[in-house]
Amino acid sequence: MNYREAAIHFSCAGEELLGIVALPEKASETGIVIVVGGPQYRVGSHRQFTLLSRALATAGYPCLRFDHRGMGDSAGTSHSFEDINDEIAAAIDTLLAQSPALKRVVLWGLCDAASAILIYCHATQDQRVAGLALLNPWVRSESTLARTQVKHYYGQRLISADFWAKLFKGQLELGKAMRGLQNNVKLAKGGAEAPHQGALSFRQIMPQALRKFDGRILLILSGKDLVAKEFLDCATSDPSWSGILEQSTLRRCDIATADHTFSSTAWRQQVDQQTLEWLGAIK
Repeated sequence: MNYREAAIHFSCAGEELLGIVALPEKASETGIVIVVGGPQYRVGSHRQFTLLSRALATAGYPCLRFDHRGMGDSAGTSHSFEDINDEIAAAIDTLLAQSPALKRVVLWGLCDAASAILIYCHATQDQRVAGLALLNPWVRSESTLARTQVKHYYGQRLISADFWAKLFKGQLELGKAMRGLQNNVKLAKGGAEAPHQGALSFRQIMPQALRKFDGRILLILSGKDLVAKEFLDCATSDPSWSGILEQSTLRRCDIATADHTFSSTAWRQQVDQQTLEWLGAIK
């Protein structure tokens, strides 16, 4: 093993957080902070964050994964993904202190952790952050979920042999299913979120953060995930997202058969490979 892995404690807003650093013997000048979505802790689903951190460290990239306040082995009260800027800033400070030769940091996050990363960048404009790795970002609202279900879920059900078999056997309440479809169609007509005065919603912040960010962006999307489909529908239909997916600084990777958390070894290894290839271009 060409890296050292250790548990560390660091402070965030007066509370003690627990993190795990993986520090290579010969370290790159780029380090990675893995931001954890909720509610979960630093290991990740199917040990994904542990295994990713070790793969990155093996390739020479110092890495930190950590528990937010109120989660895992960290103290304090848990916060929404919309309110973890303090945790992300403290984690960046900690990784830089652990590996002083670092010149830049990349933030890596899945689902609402990807959204939290964009909220952080929008709020802080942190110049230490040179790259964002965003996997299946969370853009959930009633209307976006309804549109996604109408477009992807119900359409697939109608061409499913299992659906028709259950229908003909009387195992499916057709009236209930139709009411569900009608309700989703009604919600889907809500359209894009309208601009308003006052604080922006996280869905409004996300495209603004991507437009302003001048570093490199990696977007990884699962082909078998409604969260990813919901994100794509939003990014391709909402005018506030216009042109963002075509930015020259954004690299997109679709893993067609993957589920939301990349639960198989093959899918996880594809994520590791795509992340490593992309990191090589960050200077």
